[in-house]
Amino acid sequence: MSLLQSEADRWKAWDTFVEATPDAGFMQTSWYADFRASVGYQSFCVTLKDEETIVGGALVMKWSYAPQRCFYYISDGPVLPQDESTAHQVFDTILEIIDEHRRSEEETVSHLRIEPRWQHLPDFVRGFRPLGVRDAYTEPRTTLWIDLRPTEDEILAQMKPKGRYNIHVAQRHGVAVVEDTSAQGLADFLRIYKRMASRQEIEAKPPGYFRTLFSLLLPRREISIFFAEYRGRRLAVALVVYFGRRASYFFGRSLALHRSVMAPYLLHFEVMRAAKARGCEWYDLWGFDPGNEPDHPWRKFSVFKAKFGGVVHRLTPTLDYVYDAAAYADYAAPERGADAA
Repeated sequence: MSLLQSEADRWKAWDTFVEATPDAGFMQTSWYADFRASVGYQSFCVTLKDEETIVGGALVMKWSYAPQRCFYYISDGPVLPQDESTAHQVFDTILEIIDEHRRSEEETVSHLRIEPRWQHLPDFVRGFRPLGVRDAYTEPRTTLWIDLRPTEDEILAQMKPKGRYNIHVAQRHGVAVVEDTSAQGLADFLRIYKRMASRQEIEAKPPGYFRTLFSLLLPRREISIFFAEYRGRRLAVALVVYFGRRASYFFGRSLALHRSVMAPYLLHFEVMRAAKARGCEWYDLWGFDPGNEPDHPWRKFSVFKAKFGGVVHRLTPTLDYVYDAAAYADYAAPERGADAA
């Protein structure tokens, strides 16, 4: 019993540290480790302390993508201190500990992947390479943030004219936005999500993916679902994850029905208002077109998101540190066609 309590305390201390670190994200939390475990990821955590104070670390995921082959994956990390010289020492120590862990693996670890929330790559990060091709096992490296600290009028004023206009169109049509975290709310989210995925001919995540996410975060009050309704019909949905002072638009979809009432625009404005009332300082609209690829698959919905104004955050690219060149070449082969879980 004391061992379990000690483990819970360690995770609590780690989560508190991550939440208080500006250049960190929810994918470094204990709940995210539990969430990814539900789809087959294993994980271990590297925590570095100065006496009793955590100064850095990393939640490291392990994904087995082929028989006897795996890679390590640090989403939203590693988490480092602000001081660059100390960050350098912490970063090198994290890599050493991960390498020690790798040497005890029964599987061949092809590479270590990091996706820190840095906007500039520190000089001490060496030996890593950016991806040569698109890879399913990545998270967005360009996002759009809306500053929620100004007044609501100021938030509206910084939007593109078309964004403000479409919000007012939805209001004039009587579109309503409701928050619904009930079982019915989750069911309605899954229904809209599935219909949208079918219409766009993209592979939808299974219902269990979202049910697990919801079951982990609802007791913590770190997730919510918002709907835009028109004439009793739920037309658009936004699943929002809260982390520290940031609210993130993690998933969302809208139906093709009644497009002229501009329901998604009012939906996001009301999500911003709710997040601001909760004490959040930023609304992260998540994936955004990197801007240098006219045919990028995110181009269409990025045009929609851009109408809300905000600040584009361009993070450092996904980086790989290769442990085994032959295994990495096999992993990166185009014909492998890996799909992220």
